[in-house]
Amino acid sequence: MSVRQRDRRRRRGRVLESWLLLFSVDVVMKFRGFPRLYDLVRERQIRMVTNESPNALSHAMDLACVFYFKPVLCLQRSAALALLLSRHGWKSEMVIGAQLLPFLSHAWVEVEGAVVNDKPYVTEIFQVLERC
Repeated sequence: MSVRQRDRRRRRGRVLESWLLLFSVDVVMKFRGFPRLYDLVRERQIRMVTNESPNALSHAMDLACVFYFKPVLCLQRSAALALLLSRHGWKSEMVIGAQLLPFLSHAWVEVEGAVVNDKPYVTEIFQVLERC
């Protein structure tokens, strides 16, 4: 197996892992609610260290969202990405923010203070309500 084939297989594996995490977060939100999802993200453990960058893992999550069977909203996507990053050795924070006028809420993920799964200026638009 060539290096190119191995990389392609690894990327597919990351997309599948991301899709399964999206599904898991979806199930938790449907049957256990936001408080349980919040606890799950807040209490996650960093498991292993891999050579996958946060941007590569975020890209895998973006692809998984494309293949998910229903629209993925920011909270589900951010919770799943935070779990994925911790599974690959990255300490991340899921951030929940709000804008007052017009009222909007949003969630995103940061690694070492840098936004990973959204535009970098999202922190200027939304007031941070919670970090977990």
